[in-house]
Amino acid sequence: MAIQPIDPVSDERIEHKTTKLNGYTYHYLYAVPKGGQYTETVFLIHGWPDLSMGWRYQIPLLVDLGFRVVVPDMMGYGGTDAPEVPPNSIRLYGMKRASDDIAALAKELGVSRVILGGHDWGGFVVWRAAQWYPDLVSHVFSVCTPYSPPHDEYFSVEDLVKGPLPQFAYQLHLASGEVEKTVKDEQSIRQFLKALYGGRGPNGELAFDPEKGVLAENLPTIGESRLLNGKVLDYYVKEYSKHGIHSTLNWYRQRRSNWEEDQALLDKKIIKQPVLFIQATHDSVLKPEMSKSMGAFIPNLTRGEVAASHWALTQTPEEVNGIIRQWFEGQGLGRSQSSL
Repeated sequence: MAIQPIDPVSDERIEHKTTKLNGYTYHYLYAVPKGGQYTETVFLIHGWPDLSMGWRYQIPLLVDLGFRVVVPDMMGYGGTDAPEVPPNSIRLYGMKRASDDIAALAKELGVSRVILGGHDWGGFVVWRAAQWYPDLVSHVFSVCTPYSPPHDEYFSVEDLVKGPLPQFAYQLHLASGEVEKTVKDEQSIRQFLKALYGGRGPNGELAFDPEKGVLAENLPTIGESRLLNGKVLDYYVKEYSKHGIHSTLNWYRQRRSNWEEDQALLDKKIIKQPVLFIQATHDSVLKPEMSKSMGAFIPNLTRGEVAASHWALTQTPEEVNGIIRQWFEGQGLGRSQSSL
């Protein structure tokens, strides 16, 4: 039968929980198999502009496989705190801090080993968390986001755009402070989210271009998105309206601080845990060629791919879930309780 994604408004399969992690409040989704017995704990980490609910199609699969599933809203998003920068440090929105908070959440839940899954920025987080906390993280899977090892030389986003990754130019716009001037209330947040999830104007206009960023002039014309609509879109708009868009864009303002903290990982470039990487073949930003060298740093790497855009988790959930299920079974993890 078809996957029944988590309902954001009311779904008995999950609990909405909050906790303090290293001084800040986090909201997270919590799910366990019926009967409360589970074999392992899986943390799922979302990216931008997403929420914990971005994993709504994968949570039921993982619970069905016998896992406890924990899905936080990351710093600056939804029900999690969004500390202002300044006066707070931009490092609150960095990979090291995210890894520390994941470790704190694991401790809070009384678990000494976790499996990490990530998408978009969350993919970057799980790679680094596996390096910062190798004894905590037993397995890693990433959808769309390839592994990038720590570098001793700093490359700015401008350097990347001028060089191998012109499609990263949108990051310059997101970090500039310009987006908040347009995306600043419920209606503009709604149009923005529809645009980022593939909505178009009446003449096919787009309001997001990887080489430009958010095209503010097109936002008012954007129609419905097939990937984010109805009550799920309403939920996202409500959650993004709590803090506004600014705090989520801080993730694009800490490239240098991430690099500085990465210097402690230069001798840990090899990811030793078993890894699954799922490539979205039509991703216009995290393009397939970016993952070519991953095998040199990940000895135990399994690859999968789906014919999808960057939003593979919700665009092709059956295909993504099939690859995840097969990998878990191949690793001898989980147990199937029913057929999805």
